[in-house]
Amino acid sequence: MATAMPATGTRPRTAIRSVTEHPVIAAPSPNFGPRRGGARPDMIVLHHTAMTSAEAALDRLCDAGAEVSAHYLIGERGRVWQLVDEDMRAWHAGAGQWGAVTDVNSRSIGIELANTGGHPYPAPQMAALEDLLAGPMRRWRIAPERVIGHSDMAPTRKFDPGPRFDWRGLACQGLSIWPRAGSAPTVSAEAFLRDAVTFGYRLHADVTPDDILRAFRTRFRPGLPGPLDPRDCGMIADLARRFPVDRDTATA
Repeated sequence: MATAMPATGTRPRTAIRSVTEHPVIAAPSPNFGPRRGGARPDMIVLHHTAMTSAEAALDRLCDAGAEVSAHYLIGERGRVWQLVDEDMRAWHAGAGQWGAVTDVNSRSIGIELANTGGHPYPAPQMAALEDLLAGPMRRWRIAPERVIGHSDMAPTRKFDPGPRFDWRGLACQGLSIWPRAGSAPTVSAEAFLRDAVTFGYRLHADVTPDDILRAFRTRFRPGLPGPLDPRDCGMIADLARRFPVDRDTATA
């Protein structure tokens, strides 16, 4: 883990700057460092806080002893805090991988949403997220398919932002993606895994096929139990065909 560096600037926690329709409150966290190897953010990872309130999450994300942070935190009522400058490396992703990227922290912007993981995301919070996402996606030229969940890149450890998150609604705004409806003619575990890897999920010693299916369904078919079915196969095949992960970027 990188050594903590002092937060840049002297912005007080009450300072507000209007870079989107939702005011952004500066709340500098000491938990960040430089992006390694000159990396630039080319993906965004969405999280939920799994805490009782946005304020509790803010305290933890700004606690040097916790050694965790994110670039942004969005409260239930749409309040937005910026904790780390976008050009710096926040500590939100931990171990995990998406496509060829193994140091996700160095290649991503992390956004935390105040949510326990068990309740829907309120409309004001989602509106603030949509408003916020447009900025870094434009500034860093991040494609909608590079907006992923924590569960996508760490399927054995995480399930956030969870089954109550409206990925489809986000895709309708051009801020993420959604598979087209359709079922494969047959169920093939081999084809499903091949397409999942083409899309970005990684299969290795610590990640099983069941882990990948669970992560895929958490995002695209929330709440569905049971074994692999034709719709799973059809949806992942469409994602792999239209949004293959970029294999040409260097592993960070």
